Amino acid sequence: MPETGAIAERLNEPLGYRARFRILTGKIRVKEMIFSDQNLARCLERTEARSNAAFVEARAKLFPASCAEWTEVAGTYAMFDGAESPLTQTFGLGVSGAVTDTEMEELEAFFAKHDAPVFHEVSPMADLSVLSLLKARRYQPIEMTSVMYQEIKSDALPSLSLNPNIKTRIIEPGEEKLWAGISAGGWSAEMPGLSDFILELGQISGQSVGGRPFLAEIDCAPIAAGMLFIYEDVALLAGASTVPEGRRKGAQLALLDARLRYAAEQGCTLATMGTLPGSQSQRNAEKNNFRIAYTRTKWQLIK
Repeated sequence: MPETGAIAERLNEPLGYRARFRILTGKIRVKEMIFSDQNLARCLERTEARSNAAFVEARAKLFPASCAEWTEVAGTYAMFDGAESPLTQTFGLGVSGAVTDTEMEELEAFFAKHDAPVFHEVSPMADLSVLSLLKARRYQPIEMTSVMYQEIKSDALPSLSLNPNIKTRIIEPGEEKLWAGISAGGWSAEMPGLSDFILELGQISGQSVGGRPFLAEIDCAPIAAGMLFIYEDVALLAGASTVPEGRRKGAQLALLDARLRYAAEQGCTLATMGTLPGSQSQRNAEKNNFRIAYTRTKWQLIK
């Protein structure tokens, strides 16, 4: 029960991901909370979709013969970045409302046009119509992702214990290949045989509109790379990797701190990232104030 004279009222903001609770006790005190709901899912999915759309546009510009393109169908973003690219899929299916058979057919036709497999990343906040369609159209789940978020407050950023010998910076024009090389050097240890593919992805990422590629260095020598993409007031953290000889020195913590502070300076109020459920990456994020918004499932059309 509220204290004597106190009145509590909830103020909904249907277009945002926040809900305000105003407590009237002679003075007005406003506390904002972020709930894991469809509004938040719509916000996070749109940010990741726009990030991937920017990547696809960069590939199309750098490699016109790739036929890379993206489209939007009823709030769902569909990407074609090459038949083997992990970016070839949809984002946001069903978070804007019910999905019809006609809309699913349009999305599937987009991928069929490119002779590409059909994948949908689906939030549990999506409209229930999506599950019925996935079952009826012979999809099966193949992968899961923890979608995480953290509120950004410029006057209350967490104080992290950083290695004073590590310096971070956004790359200069012309350093895209350097950044891509460091990124590939970090990922190639976990994904042997794919270094050339990862290097190409890194070079395209470094030239995507809205992307800010960061480096972490010791004595001016780069040892780690991370990407920051900003859409409206949301910052997407992605592509973090450290070369084997630079590990266990705090490079990723330094990059996390630098990207969050830069995002705050740009007016962002929310940060997001995706991790493998239960992974060390997820645990590290949770140690640094990220929360799980939901676990997203990737579905593949079985022909």
